[in-house]
Amino acid sequence: MSVFLPLLETLDAELLAPLARVGPVIVSSLANYDTSSFPPCSRYILLDHDSSFTLDEIISYLDNGAEKVIIPLPWANDIIGIIPSERLMLLLDVGAASAVSDRIRNGVSGVLIKTPTVDPDLISSVSRFFSQGSLYVLPTTPISPSQTLLRNLWGTKAGLVIPTSQLTLSISSDKKINVADAFITPLTSDRSDGLFATVVSSFLQGGRSLGLVYSSVASIKESILTGKGVYHSRKHGLWKKGETSGATQDVVSIRLDCDTDALEFSVIQHGSGFCHLNRASCFGGLTGLSALESTLKSRLVSAPAGSYTERLFKDSDLLRSKIMEEADELCKAESKEDVSFEAADLIYFALTRCVAAGVSLADIEASLDKKARRISRRPGNAKAQWSNRSTTKTSPPPLGSPPKPEVNPDEPIRMRTYDLGNISKPDRAKLLRRPVLNSDQMIAKVKPIVDDVRIRGDVALRELTAKFDKIKLTDVVTFPPYASETMQIDESVRIAIDKAYANIRKFHEAQVENSTLVVETMPGVTCSRFARPIARVGLYVPGGTAILPSTALMLGIPAQVAGCKEIVLATPPRSDGSISPEVMYVAHLVGASAILKAGGAQAVAAMAYGTQTVPKVDKIFGPGNQWVTAAKMLVQNDTDALVSIDMPAGPSEVLVIADCTSTPAFVVADLLSQAEHGVDSQVVLVAVNLSDEELSAIETAVDEQAHALPRVGIVRESVAKSIIVKASSPEEAISFSNDYAPEHLIIHLKNASEKVSQVDNAGSVFVGPYSPESCGDYASGTNHTLPTNGYARQFSGVNTLSFQKHITSQEVTAAGLMELGPIVATLADCEGLEAHANAVRIRLRELAK
Repeated sequence: MSVFLPLLETLDAELLAPLARVGPVIVSSLANYDTSSFPPCSRYILLDHDSSFTLDEIISYLDNGAEKVIIPLPWANDIIGIIPSERLMLLLDVGAASAVSDRIRNGVSGVLIKTPTVDPDLISSVSRFFSQGSLYVLPTTPISPSQTLLRNLWGTKAGLVIPTSQLTLSISSDKKINVADAFITPLTSDRSDGLFATVVSSFLQGGRSLGLVYSSVASIKESILTGKGVYHSRKHGLWKKGETSGATQDVVSIRLDCDTDALEFSVIQHGSGFCHLNRASCFGGLTGLSALESTLKSRLVSAPAGSYTERLFKDSDLLRSKIMEEADELCKAESKEDVSFEAADLIYFALTRCVAAGVSLADIEASLDKKARRISRRPGNAKAQWSNRSTTKTSPPPLGSPPKPEVNPDEPIRMRTYDLGNISKPDRAKLLRRPVLNSDQMIAKVKPIVDDVRIRGDVALRELTAKFDKIKLTDVVTFPPYASETMQIDESVRIAIDKAYANIRKFHEAQVENSTLVVETMPGVTCSRFARPIARVGLYVPGGTAILPSTALMLGIPAQVAGCKEIVLATPPRSDGSISPEVMYVAHLVGASAILKAGGAQAVAAMAYGTQTVPKVDKIFGPGNQWVTAAKMLVQNDTDALVSIDMPAGPSEVLVIADCTSTPAFVVADLLSQAEHGVDSQVVLVAVNLSDEELSAIETAVDEQAHALPRVGIVRESVAKSIIVKASSPEEAISFSNDYAPEHLIIHLKNASEKVSQVDNAGSVFVGPYSPESCGDYASGTNHTLPTNGYARQFSGVNTLSFQKHITSQEVTAAGLMELGPIVATLADCEGLEAHANAVRIRLRELAK
């Protein structure tokens, strides 16, 4: 962090060059000059409140060389999570600091505070709130910058933004401060002579150290203002490097170390070198790539006649062929030694090509840095002439991230096996991983959909339903009473739904909190807590590959039992525009107040914001694909929506623990019941002391049962990514399960019920051979909307309390306040909140009359 940031007002080349040497400059997005003409320096782009930018335009700034963009607070929710935090700063009015959420605070690398007056005490309190990032202060009324002001702000861990109209290369005055004076403000020397240790490094050789010298305040100022290497000789005073020898230096940048008692000068060295022994560095000659570059540059000028390097420089076809040859050799190399050998050859020929074209290592590093800073990325696919070439060997899939398997219907459907007894800690950790979900990327994809529905409402819903569900709707919402013909279902299905409804309702009614908790914490002070239903809830019931009336039951019943006033059920329409009659029947049973005929991100957006016909809700529940999950994550972080969600969601998963007392057919059936949900389903078998023969019997049964299923294609892909983990004891198995934190845990162990007490992390547990996970999915009474992706460590499954909120109250008598009041006032004084203390003391004074 710098003690000050210059705010560029005009393109003053004379002033800009010294500023570029000492740190980043702020450029307004409204500036009408071309930043490509700047000297090499870090640029922060200030996106003003009164300007309008698309996300693509903001990314373009970063892709084209800006180090950071400074965004206004109202834009933060739309940008944070898409652009890396280290590339973002927040523009914030000082009075709005307390309104910044943890998500926004953690999503930026610094804050630019706008304030009418520079109050160090106020800035100090703001600095504590943003302690993880850099803090700069931008005065909105003119001030006189001075080293005293800069020093006071630096003491609060903040820097000052100084417009270039208040910076000068001349002597500092009441109205302007010298650039060098501003830069050296925080410098503190731990030496009796007041000098500062200074490391000199080569800009053109990747930061290679050239030597150690000393600087004084005067020499630093001279270097900043002239751009030449100037230091302090302890014998002769001011020392202008190369003044007599010709080995001068151009200063590219000057940086302070973290303790502000030492400096680094990055320079371009001219002449014979930095060292007085006519060497490039005081620490010896060049090595590695720098040495190779130096040799090639000299050979380009005077290569021995007939040498191989001369041939390469003169014969471009030969050089091209050698680069391609060595690249191919590197791709084929396998051992560490072979890879390093072939890479060295390739680098030699590639660097020869660069030197011939006048490209230096510094140019390559600058290009690498520029690519690393890019926000937008190309797909990275190989060009056609390379993409079809085969390699000599195919590596096995790494633990935790198997590739999508090739589908071969003739091969057995098998899982992969690992043994906890002989696996390393890193590989054990990989077994616990779920597939990587790029939530930022998905949120970026769903945001246009969500915004469209938020802005255009029902019109957007109808268009998106036509686009994604291939059905044109006139009305997107159905309200009760629901027509009986929409609920015509088979009698056996109706009876099953009714019985499931009764069981699920009975279990969830037992969870209702109707009583008020009352505690007298001290005489005259009574604290209470009571439950109230969430008024308006949205229930998402997926469509897709399966009809899920069970999900409507699992979400609708606790909402009904909790007493929610409005229950909006959203589900994708069928090809004729209707809703599954089974889902319609459940919606009738649970008292749904509206049925939204939409799926995906558009349904989530409609419930979050409301439309012309879709009621807005306060909390959204339900599973869904990654589009639904991303939309739920997006709207819960939008203060305009003011909506919460039940939990993060991911692919369905089951972990089965089985020993020799288990029935292989039961175990396999439980595994496959989750494998059929989708190709990304997570299926794990933890085998406790099972012999090779017993494991083989299970694997054979997996293949046999899978082939008998109508969804065998889905099962084949999900099982191929599933694992068997060998454990030596039930305790080791349950320990692994607790680390995995599965959505569903099924225990096929001897005395299974005795093991439940050891379970710390699971969405729902199924105990013993006759408790298949299917019972919990449909009708036993427990809820099947459960945390996935390991979130069972932090989240509960959906239950009645999920649809309630708790309110606390307190009632303090006069006698109680006489006892409690002084305690409260003392603590308020401690925190410096005088109004809080006054609210108590004004009452105590009244009581004392």
